[in-house]
Amino acid sequence: MDFLKRAYGMLPDMLRSSRGPPEQTVLSIKTAATLLCATCSLQSSSGASELPYYGLSPPVYPSPVGNGSTNIRWAQARNHARDMVSQMTVEEKANITRGWPGACVGNTGEVPRLSIPALCFADGPSGIRGQEFVSAFPAGIHVAATFDRHLMYQYGRALGSEFYGKGINVALGPVAGPLGRVVKGGRNWEGLSSDPYLAGAGMGAITRGIQDAGVIATPKHWLLNEQEYRRRWTPVSEAISANVDDRTLHELYAFPFMDALREGAGAVMCSYQRANHSYACQNSKLLNGILKTELGFEGFVVSDWDGQTSGVASANAGLDLAMPNAGFWGDKLVEAVHNGSVSEERISDMATRILASWYYLRQENGYPPPAIYNNTEKHFPVDVQADHARLIEEIGAAGTVVVKNLDHALPFEKPKFLCIYGYDATLKANPWQNRDRYGGGYEDNFGWITLNGTLITGGGSGGSSPPYVVSPFQALQERVARDRGILRWDFYSDNPTPYLNADACLVFVNAYASESFDRTSLTDEFSDRLVLNVASWCTNTIVVVHSAGIRLVDEWITHPNVTAALFAGLPGQESGHALTSILYGDVNPTGRLPYTVAKSESDYGDLLNPSVSDDPFPEANLTEGLSIDYRHFDLHNLTPRFEFGFGLSYTSFAYADLSTAIVPGANLAEFPDRRKNTPVVQGGHPALWEVVAVVRCTVTNTGLVEGAEIAQLYIGVPGAGQDSPVRQLRGFVKVGPLVPGQGREAVFELTRRDLSVWDVVAQDWRLRRGAYEVWVGASSRDLRVSGRVVLVD
Repeated sequence: MDFLKRAYGMLPDMLRSSRGPPEQTVLSIKTAATLLCATCSLQSSSGASELPYYGLSPPVYPSPVGNGSTNIRWAQARNHARDMVSQMTVEEKANITRGWPGACVGNTGEVPRLSIPALCFADGPSGIRGQEFVSAFPAGIHVAATFDRHLMYQYGRALGSEFYGKGINVALGPVAGPLGRVVKGGRNWEGLSSDPYLAGAGMGAITRGIQDAGVIATPKHWLLNEQEYRRRWTPVSEAISANVDDRTLHELYAFPFMDALREGAGAVMCSYQRANHSYACQNSKLLNGILKTELGFEGFVVSDWDGQTSGVASANAGLDLAMPNAGFWGDKLVEAVHNGSVSEERISDMATRILASWYYLRQENGYPPPAIYNNTEKHFPVDVQADHARLIEEIGAAGTVVVKNLDHALPFEKPKFLCIYGYDATLKANPWQNRDRYGGGYEDNFGWITLNGTLITGGGSGGSSPPYVVSPFQALQERVARDRGILRWDFYSDNPTPYLNADACLVFVNAYASESFDRTSLTDEFSDRLVLNVASWCTNTIVVVHSAGIRLVDEWITHPNVTAALFAGLPGQESGHALTSILYGDVNPTGRLPYTVAKSESDYGDLLNPSVSDDPFPEANLTEGLSIDYRHFDLHNLTPRFEFGFGLSYTSFAYADLSTAIVPGANLAEFPDRRKNTPVVQGGHPALWEVVAVVRCTVTNTGLVEGAEIAQLYIGVPGAGQDSPVRQLRGFVKVGPLVPGQGREAVFELTRRDLSVWDVVAQDWRLRRGAYEVWVGASSRDLRVSGRVVLVD
């Protein structure tokens, strides 16, 4: 077995032999298959690998040809694309499967004689990066904190309309990879929580919104891109290999992508790192096996930028488009087709998939030309902002999580004297720095640079480009001026001047993260010292944390003078207005934590840090399986500071009268019916999406003010606590707004997928026999009512 592991570790170099003669790559693929066949079935029914290290990715060839079986719209798009591709030469097909230099972040080749234009690709998941007259939307993690499907859809629709208005064909988002396994992961903020169900709800709603606006959505990064450290290969070493068992791969990491595919995603971006020792953009199991076969993907797979690591191998493994340039394709791909290393059917399918997505979104009819500029030349500006600022403010408020509120410190009632402290309160707190801290570039990641102004987004390709930023200080100043009060402030010092007559002291801190780097800590001494110094004399200290991920607060959260604390996330350009609407009670908070905040870093165990290694073939073994975030805390009986799903309201709610029912006529067979040769559709077998059970309960406002509740449903599958998580989120609904004393029914529909586990022997989703425990409550630990759904033979 050690020999096999060492041999497999050489495969990345072998597969990159496509840089040389294509026939040598064919030999490499055959060698890979020989090595892999001996190991591809060595997994237990519980999903845990029986190998001393986690998984070798089994080969899946040939790459399946799209067939348009999902619906009539995909069938028509596929037929149109196939007819067009049938008129192309091999050179023309190769030309549209590669990137070219151009105005956009990515540009495909064109076929002028057939009126096929270059397609324009652009970042990012929370706004068009690097352009003018565009909006800076809240980051993905902030949208997830709303626990509101309607807002998730509106977010995607508004985002998509801006891409459409700028003539951008393909939006590079939304994000569910990283899912958030590594607590200090540098890009967790781009994604939609560390829970696959919540992330999936966001992925589906945002994808539908983007594409309803006429733009191709690109869920990314497929798959297991869970850390920034060594995510890419270098001439002297390979990228990290994220090694995971088959069940975990399906139930955690692929799960949210299923929702995006179900909503018609036209593209998927593959990731940089290796997955089970094979690079994700040439991993035939991930691309051919899971994405295009199991999940019926009809669109095209695009590489992350410069993420292609081989030529023939990546083509045969299922990659359809290399970005941002030719990569290992171009003329070499033409040569590979002519000598038989890549079949003409494969290159035709690559081109057809790209055009099918173009036709599926009906972009061939009057699509706006790209309005992308480098801002160094005079040009006619194209303004796509519309009235999105109002939606940005609404989502900003809805994703703000109040985690502490003693003695009704909030909401404010027209305070006359406010003190504002901390570098995060204003646009540029540090006069010695030249750039504002609303985002920054890839390089602004560590140390005191992060103390330079308020934080509305993270760094790197997922960052946005705001037309303006409403800082907390600006918005609070507006409110205090309206009430004829006074302000005092200090944005620089960690030990500011006391003002003992102040009604309240607001302390603003942040926690930054960026692509290309993982975080070094979940706290910082300067910020904690600032909070404690203010709290030492101010008896009404309110702390606001703008954070790109988990931020620990135990240094000060129990201090008696810290009366309130808010996790204000990454709220986008209307940051200050969104925050003041919560502070002043214009909006009753409904935000809920999309992750678990521990009492100490050590509570996260092996999930805290990225895997670090000097090995030329580094590995990250995901031995925790399904137990990440709150599942980890449940498994190890750890008490968090603030659990997943937690958030306070200015009113209170009671839960009662839970009932469960099997849907009459529901197909409750252990496995989806495979006897009728039901075609797989985008998102998997259609039976997975059928509603099989319904849970109901009543939620009543028992407080004194109007408000809405985020009711959450968790299930424990038969075997929970043994080979499955103790409980896992499988539903949420926003109930209200409700006036005091008003009750309303919360209804949760459970699909077959919601109740299924991935059976690694049958290679299918399975409904287990027995009792499914059901809980509904206000968080993953605040479970108010319970019941059971029983499945019998």
